[in-house]
Amino acid sequence: MERKIEKFYQKWKQDIIRKPLLLYGAKQIGKTFSVLDFGKKEYKNTIYFNTENNKNLLNVFKKERATEKIILNLSLLSGETILKEDTLIILDNVVELDIIKGLKVFGSEHSKYHIIAITSKKEKLSEFKGEELQFKAMTAMDFEEYLWAKDEKSLAEIIRESFTKKKTCPFHKVALDLFMDFLETGGLPEVIYESINGKSSNELDAIKQKIIDVYKKEIAINNVLIDIPRGIEVLDSLPEQLKKDNKKFQYGLMGSGKRAKEYESTINYLINNQIVIRSNKISKIKSPLSSCKEKDSFKLYANDEGLLYTMLHLNKKQLLTDEKIKEVLYENHLASTLSDGGYTLYYYQSEGKAEVNFVIQNRNGQIIPIELTTRSNSKAKSLAVLMKKFTIIQAYRITENNFSTKKEIRYIPVYAAFCLKDNQS
Repeated sequence: MERKIEKFYQKWKQDIIRKPLLLYGAKQIGKTFSVLDFGKKEYKNTIYFNTENNKNLLNVFKKERATEKIILNLSLLSGETILKEDTLIILDNVVELDIIKGLKVFGSEHSKYHIIAITSKKEKLSEFKGEELQFKAMTAMDFEEYLWAKDEKSLAEIIRESFTKKKTCPFHKVALDLFMDFLETGGLPEVIYESINGKSSNELDAIKQKIIDVYKKEIAINNVLIDIPRGIEVLDSLPEQLKKDNKKFQYGLMGSGKRAKEYESTINYLINNQIVIRSNKISKIKSPLSSCKEKDSFKLYANDEGLLYTMLHLNKKQLLTDEKIKEVLYENHLASTLSDGGYTLYYYQSEGKAEVNFVIQNRNGQIIPIELTTRSNSKAKSLAVLMKKFTIIQAYRITENNFSTKKEIRYIPVYAAFCLKDNQS
C-alpha cells in the first residue's frame, strides 16, 4: 500500500549530507513494512536486523566505534555484502542507547552507508537526541492513503482540488460513504488490507482487538509498576469519556477516589508513546496558544478511530443511524488527523460553556478555530462568538455537507479533514 512517507524516504536517500534516520511512531502503523518496501524498490539489497533481544548485534555496537568495523560485523552477522550507497541497513525495535551511539558515528562522518533505525518508544528520543541523526515521525494511514489503497486515487485528487479551489466536490456522496467505511477500519494498515480482501466486520474487530492488546502490552512494560494498571484503566475509559456531552477527561469515570496526581505520569506515558492524543482547554485566545493552556483540563482521544470503533463495540448500523456516535468518531478523527499534521491541539470553552472543538496554530503563527457541526448540534454558534470576541479572520466548520464558504468560515466535509494537514505553512 502506498504511503505518503515514501516521498520523505526518497528525499533522505538523495540528501548529500544524509545522516542515519531514526523513524518513530506507535506500533502497528506500518513503519517496518514501509521501510522494507522502500529498500526493495530503491536498493540492490536490504539487510534487516531485529534488535530486540539480539545480543550479538548489541555487542557489535558496544564494542565498535569505527564505521568500517561495524559494517564488517553487520555483514558477518547477516551473511550479506554491504555496499556503500546501494545497501539499506534496517535496525528495528531500537531501544538501546549503545546502538544509537554507534549510529551517531556514521552521522558525524557523513558516511555513505544508508541506515534506518525504527522505534516505537518515543520517550526514548530525549536519550537519542543529537545532530548526528535525522528524526522522522510516522503515523497511521489517513483517509487519503485509504482512498489510494482502495484504488480511489482520482477521488482523493478531486477532494484536494475542491479544497484548494473552494468549490463543491462532484462525488460528495461517494466520498462520504467511503469515509464511513474508513471510520470502521481506521488507519492501521493490517486492518485496511484485510478489509480490502473481504474480511467481515467481526474479523476486523478481532484484528483491532489484537492491536489494542499490543498497546496494553506496551503499557505493561512501563518501568513504574504502579502505572501499569493505571495506564490500562485510562485506555479502557476512553469510550465512556468521549461519549459524554462534556468530553473533558474525568478521573471519576475510572472509579471513586481516583486523583489527578496519581495518573499524571501514566497519561504522559500514553501520550509520549502515541497511544492517546491530548487536547488542552483554553478559555482565552492569544499567541502563542501554549500560553493559554489550562493544564488540568483536557480531553484524551484514541490514536485511531478504527480502534475506538471497536472499543465502543459498534456495528455499521449504529454508526450510520446514531448521530451521537458519529459525532464521537468524527471528533476523534479530527483529533488524530490534526495531530498527525503536527499541530498541538487545544479546545476552547468559555465561562458561558460555549465550546469550539479545536483551536490550532500554524507555523506562521496564525490561529485557526475548527468547529464540528453534526445534525445533533447543527445550530452550534460557538464559532461565530469566538471569532467576534477574539477577532479571528479564518475558521473552519467541519460538517457532513459539501464544500462551501460563508463570510470568514469555510465549510469542509468531514472526509476532507486530511487537507488541513497541509495547512501548516
